[in-house]
Amino acid sequence: MKKDVMKGLFKPKPLTPVELVRHARELVIFLDTKTGGGTRENNNNNKHLSKTILDIRTVLYGNGESEPNPDACSQLTQEFFKDDTFRLLILFLPNLNVGARQDATHVITNLQRQRVNSQLIASHYLEQNLDLVDILMHGYEKDGDIALTYGAVARECIRHQSIARHVLESEYMKKFFDYVQMPNFEVASDAVATFKELLTRHKSTVAEFLSKNYDWFFKEYNSQLLESTSYFTRRHAIKLLGDMLLDRSNSAVMVRYVSSLDNMVILMNLLRDSNKTIQLETFNVFKLFVANQNKPPVVVSILVTNKHKLLQFLSNFNTDKADEQFQADRQQVISEIITLQHKVHPCTSLDNCEVQC
Repeated sequence: MKKDVMKGLFKPKPLTPVELVRHARELVIFLDTKTGGGTRENNNNNKHLSKTILDIRTVLYGNGESEPNPDACSQLTQEFFKDDTFRLLILFLPNLNVGARQDATHVITNLQRQRVNSQLIASHYLEQNLDLVDILMHGYEKDGDIALTYGAVARECIRHQSIARHVLESEYMKKFFDYVQMPNFEVASDAVATFKELLTRHKSTVAEFLSKNYDWFFKEYNSQLLESTSYFTRRHAIKLLGDMLLDRSNSAVMVRYVSSLDNMVILMNLLRDSNKTIQLETFNVFKLFVANQNKPPVVVSILVTNKHKLLQFLSNFNTDKADEQFQADRQQVISEIITLQHKVHPCTSLDNCEVQC
């Protein structure tokens, strides 16, 4: 009993937030550069690092019984960005065990939302270290769970508008058409989530990107995603397309997209998809073509040529997810199609855009 009391008297004093970060930094540098030493030593240091990362997470999130202390969070955050510990931890993520990597990911995520003197210092740091953002984006080309880890961190980075702009203007936007179709379903799903975040979060930046890159972007989007043989790819692509076009910030892009006959043919083919969810999401985009008050003559001609089949399809079209808004939209589209007349000589019916009911 006396021995236990004495042991308690000499219990190590908990590290301060600043000391925790410095200790984590020292351990990462040591483990990253260590070439000698025994396995036991490395194992012990790995355990110490995992424990330190968990302690840092507790400072940022609280321990379940008490809320995190704002001053402690502020001190910890400043120390993380002071000497590039933030970078070191990200680069060391592949070397951590699963549990420590999850804790580290939570730490990195939280740090980007921490304000110091009302400033998101993570945003400024990343602006000065854009190569780190590129490393995260390149993570989708890595094997194993690290792709998912880097993807989660990348999505947090692009919450900062300047970082999202950097990615949108980079070559990675073209690579995303491959990332979202990767054979590994989990990685592809994660890439879809990041792709969506890039194209929906920062309205003005997205509108600028789509306007400047309209031709190549939608050419790839149509051919690689909307016309993909993969149900997963088509489903997510048509949903994201609707999210983009129905956003008021993208009104100019929407008008341009729905004025294209080629685009409408793709949508009419998607209406024939065997999956009801894809049909419903497609309808939410197709209605924009019909509602366009400045439809080009060639678009009007195709709609008129296919009027009977379109009306037959729409009259019978229903899904389990249909609500009052859907019913109203469907009726509006039917009414609009009924009133359409050829503006020029009728076009020959396009077999691949006829709706088969």
